[in-house]
Amino acid sequence: MAVEALPITHLSITETMSPMTGPQGSGPEIPPYLADLRRAESALLSAELSPGPAGRYLAAHLAAMRTAVTVLAVRARPRRTSTGGPADVWQVLARLAPEYGEWAAFFAAGRQKWLLVQSGAYTLVTEREADDLLRDAQEFYDLVSRRLANAWRQQRSRRESGSA
Repeated sequence: MAVEALPITHLSITETMSPMTGPQGSGPEIPPYLADLRRAESALLSAELSPGPAGRYLAAHLAAMRTAVTVLAVRARPRRTSTGGPADVWQVLARLAPEYGEWAAFFAAGRQKWLLVQSGAYTLVTEREADDLLRDAQEFYDLVSRRLANAWRQQRSRRESGSA
């Protein structure tokens, strides 16, 4: 039995949105983190469509960072480090969402290479490395999106049963 996903692209950016009810006076509730997940998904698509390994590697790493930022947006408020600069997303993810600690460590380990490739050292990345990182970023995205969707459904269910 095929399951059809509800289209979410019909929403206009100018519509008034409520994080709990979607556009005022209309259809299903839309999770407030959905736009963040879509940005991560867009980066994954860019990685898949990138003709070279460096572009695929950079876009896959960006997708992983956007996925992590989605988790952080759900869990915490932005804070600065004691030095005044922004905190490293992987350190913050490991601290605030320990269930993603292994993923944070994995992606943090590749940060230096990502910075070098981003600076123009394109030959540092092989086809295999780019494909592996893309697969890992997709797996991380899938895990996060499933967990967030489950938490959203549970929250809605508790709210609906409490108001009934």
